[in-house]
Amino acid sequence: MVALAAIALLIGGAFAGLILEGAHDPSGALAAFDGYLLRVARFTLWQALLSTLLSVAPALLVARALSRHPTFPGRRLILQLFTVPLALPAIVAALGVLALYGRAGYFAGILGKFGGGEWPGIYGLSGILVAHVFFNLPLATRLFLESLATVPTDQWRLASQLGMGAWPALRLIEWPALRAALPGIAGLVFMLCITSFTIVLTLGGGPSATTLEVAIYQALRFDFDPARAVVLTLLQIGLTVVVVAVLMRLGANTVGDANLPVAPRRYLATGKVEAVLNAGLIALALLFVAGPMAATVLAGLDADLGRLAGEDAVRLATLTSAGLSFVSALLSVILSLSLIAARRALALRRRAGSAMSLLEHATDTGAGFVLVVPPIVVGAGWFLALRGITDVFAIAPVMVVAVNAVMAMPFAIRAVRPAYDAASERHERLCVALGISGWNRLRLVDWPSLRRPLATGFAFAMALSLGDLGVIALFGSDAVQTLPYLLLARMGSYRTADAAGLALLLGLVCLMLVVAADWLGREAKA
Repeated sequence: MVALAAIALLIGGAFAGLILEGAHDPSGALAAFDGYLLRVARFTLWQALLSTLLSVAPALLVARALSRHPTFPGRRLILQLFTVPLALPAIVAALGVLALYGRAGYFAGILGKFGGGEWPGIYGLSGILVAHVFFNLPLATRLFLESLATVPTDQWRLASQLGMGAWPALRLIEWPALRAALPGIAGLVFMLCITSFTIVLTLGGGPSATTLEVAIYQALRFDFDPARAVVLTLLQIGLTVVVVAVLMRLGANTVGDANLPVAPRRYLATGKVEAVLNAGLIALALLFVAGPMAATVLAGLDADLGRLAGEDAVRLATLTSAGLSFVSALLSVILSLSLIAARRALALRRRAGSAMSLLEHATDTGAGFVLVVPPIVVGAGWFLALRGITDVFAIAPVMVVAVNAVMAMPFAIRAVRPAYDAASERHERLCVALGISGWNRLRLVDWPSLRRPLATGFAFAMALSLGDLGVIALFGSDAVQTLPYLLLARMGSYRTADAAGLALLLGLVCLMLVVAADWLGREAKA
């Protein structure tokens, strides 16, 4: 009940702030429905649609190429590399894209020669699309590859016996599996793009390339137009609700996880032409994904890392990020475990064949509700609710911890719930017979089975909180700065070398946390 109340308070408080602000100034809210609002909404949908097409269409081809060559040299390394974008904070990826394709990027000279003049850079729609594809192409590829791995081996064996070629195999065996997964994967990528904040904030390049979430941030931090912020927030919520409803209808995985079998399977023999084309596709995808990562590392190493490490602002921001992300991850894991345990207890008490109670439904799906409301929307609601009560910038640590903890709960639940249910299935009757409950049960019975899944959820939640910019962008100030906030400030003051060094530090820490989470998760399954 406490965990559900925490979620309800966070989301409900944000909605209350928006409703009260709208009721306080209804004329201002009505006046916000102007050409700017329509232009921002149109660009939000347009960039999400283009990003989805540019991510999903190549992912279909790359996934099929990888599935056709289970013994492709470095295949496992490529798949591991495709998980790295999921671990990188969005602002780090944006810096990598700029370091590679920006006006002073590594490819600026080559691109300028092709363009017949000085390369203008990649700000605007082109930069947003490149960054979104960098994030979503590997994710979509892994999800499509997972779908192809579900094709029964008997079908491939029969196709081989019949001497089936590449085109008939694609049409009769591979395409049905890909087509079934296509709506859900495309919907997931569309949702990720429509709720993108950091990418658009850093690469948008002006009013002509602004999405609803960035417009909310600008309305509160720069224009201080609460009425417009309310209208933009409500429109963003409406769009997100529609997209999530469609995703649920399509059965998409809104957490974006893809666990792939590593054992190679022998498929049909491939001809030389097809093998060359598939190898080229894989190589292009690999270069596209690896390019910004390499540029981030090179640009970071070129920075004066020693001087950065000695700056008080950097050290304070690092300690602030570490402390806030640790508390946020700990709170997220505690709330997640509470919901998991409550759901299991209610399920055991329910009579066989009876319907789930409202409370059981809430413990089962309550955490997933936060996926409908992006962090910047929650922050905007609380910003408006608290601005007349207290100094909103003074409570930045509380808001960052609370919002990031709740937003990480769906991921923590996904890591812990299977292990908890399995442990309960094994030990429930014995614990009841021996009267073991409460703290003693957690310490003696559940903890040995749950420590690795809990560590997985904790590490992943800490990585998400560490790289988040959505809430701190609203509540941050000179007194409270995290690494992403400081990085954004250095970019805004054109200290690109410092920003590159901070991006390298932040990216490495988040990557190590996600690698640790993945390793702990694999050990737990083993």
